[in-house]
Amino acid sequence: MEISSLAESSSSSSGILDDPLFQQWPVNPKRITTSNSQAQEHVLAERKRREKLSQRFIALSALVPALKKMDKATVLGDAAKYMKQLQDKVKILEEQSKKTSVSSVNESLVFVKKYEQNSSSSSSEESFPEIKARLCNKEVLITIHCVKRKGVVEKAVSMIEKLHLSAINTSVMSFGDSALSITVHAQRDEEFDTNMKELVDDLYAVVS
Repeated sequence: MEISSLAESSSSSSGILDDPLFQQWPVNPKRITTSNSQAQEHVLAERKRREKLSQRFIALSALVPALKKMDKATVLGDAAKYMKQLQDKVKILEEQSKKTSVSSVNESLVFVKKYEQNSSSSSSEESFPEIKARLCNKEVLITIHCVKRKGVVEKAVSMIEKLHLSAINTSVMSFGDSALSITVHAQRDEEFDTNMKELVDDLYAVVS
């Protein structure tokens, strides 16, 4: 009885294998090989990504001063704090630069008003010379109104160069029949150490 049961079971199993429906899903060795290859590529790509990320963290940690720990959370936290400190320093320097620029312009305007030389005499010749000097950064603008005399322009330019100023542009115009208007745009040399009051006084001496 048992032998007949085993025979029936064996015959039924072989019948299932011969069934056309079972044979529609054959095992494909190439598909298995492709799946394994894709998995290996994914593992390699993930490994490269982690290596690159580790290199970036090492480079970032080298830029952060006084770093005590090398774990990723500490590196990111200290790097964020350091960036905030740098941003605050940049804002302070920008504000100082703006204040310095405004102060320089205001100072040059004061020179114009303070160091103006003229006489209270009613005579046009006696009221000359009138000299103004304006300083802005490394540039100086000098305006001279004086009596028209031979050699006065050469004397003024010579004194300007003697005071370590390099003339960039010089303009001379007649003002009426007996007066000259001289404008000199100059740049300070490294040896220039004269203030605007002294500059005006020295020019006053040579053109008066």
